[in-house]
Amino acid sequence: MAADDDTLLVGVDGGGSGTRLLAQWHGRCVEVTGGPSGLGLGVTRAWHAILEALKKAQQALGLALPTTQCRLALGLAGANQSSWRDAFLQAAPRLAGLRLESDAFTTLIGAHQGRPGAIVALGTGSVGEALHADGRRSGVGGYGFPSGDEASGAWLGLRASRHVQHALDGRAAPDDFSRALCEAMSTLSPAPVTCAATLTHWLSSADQTRFAALAPVVIQHGEHPIAQALLQQAGEDIALMYRALDPQAQLPLALCGGLAHALEAWVPQGIKQQLVRPHGSSVEGALRLAGE
Repeated sequence: MAADDDTLLVGVDGGGSGTRLLAQWHGRCVEVTGGPSGLGLGVTRAWHAILEALKKAQQALGLALPTTQCRLALGLAGANQSSWRDAFLQAAPRLAGLRLESDAFTTLIGAHQGRPGAIVALGTGSVGEALHADGRRSGVGGYGFPSGDEASGAWLGLRASRHVQHALDGRAAPDDFSRALCEAMSTLSPAPVTCAATLTHWLSSADQTRFAALAPVVIQHGEHPIAQALLQQAGEDIALMYRALDPQAQLPLALCGGLAHALEAWVPQGIKQQLVRPHGSSVEGALRLAGE
């Protein structure tokens, strides 16, 4: 992978919780992070996060190049939604090159270094994709929050919030799990979540990013019956996605994303033998595509 003498190669992995950007200039690489750039949160917000991260990367490299000298390959959550994709591309600044793919595809490229394999990406959202030996690509999920994104952080957080609802209005007894969820919600709100009224206010403004911030609490309380049931269902949903991608169960499967390690233990035994560690990340896959 080599850039033209005057071109900065840039790979981007963007989702609902944040952005990772990897830039390469004359053999030097720098990685920076930024705000959310998943297209479900809006095109303007996505481009702002990406360009701010690009500015940080250039500063780290000691550069001040115009965007016309930057070639970007982006793996963004929501890129498979055609209207969001079109609006995002129309809003693009002038660039040396631009390739927009789903974050699932860049994750697949990074995880298996372009070789046949399957991935299930588990972050704020979830999606699965596979590259078959004959060159075919297949995908599953990616329908977005709140209707899809099974086994994701947002999916876990949304369902866990029901336990808080029940604990605060008397349908269930408050316990350590409900109190920990309230504490996590309170850190994301100007007012503590301590009663039905403050919870209603929190829920009325909660988006996928906020719900995903509750996922670590679910994992930490995995022995609680409700958390355990959610995590078991997440494992079953991962298996369902893999079987849809590869009914013969022959492709190696890499779990990727921020929740991959925590959810690996909940994958059914029948597919654990197919699990492999990803060779690289989504942002590394994006940089690989930028150099093609």
